Amino acid sequence: MRTHGRTARRAARATYVLPRSETSAWWARYLTTAYLSHGCGEQVTPEQLDDARLVVSELVTNATRHGRSNCRLQLRVAHGQVTVQVYDNSPERPRLPTSAVDPLAEGGRGIAMVRGLSERFSVLGGPGTGKTVQAVLAC
Repeated sequence: MRTHGRTARRAARATYVLPRSETSAWWARYLTTAYLSHGCGEQVTPEQLDDARLVVSELVTNATRHGRSNCRLQLRVAHGQVTVQVYDNSPERPRLPTSAVDPLAEGGRGIAMVRGLSERFSVLGGPGTGKTVQAVLAC
């Protein structure tokens, strides 16, 4: 490997393809920790790292549970914000709770938690083309 007298620039964005597997959320948390701790090129607070791991875990779990194939995780850091995007090929949009979540239910709290941790939350995509769920974490 050669260097040309320049400092290597760290990536501002990382993209990972994860299999439709029960272990994908674990790998997503691991990759998120590695990227935000050492590879993103910007300072990320411990709170942002914790929030990002939680958001990534929930979104990748949903994508691998409800999608029909691999999912794609993209992480971006810019101007003190962490953006998490997870794409899956299922056209079904996440169910957003419209009222209080049943505390005894086994599911249904994840997207509400992601929305609570996010400065912005959106679902992008058209009918039949899959979707990208995006969460921008507050500074």
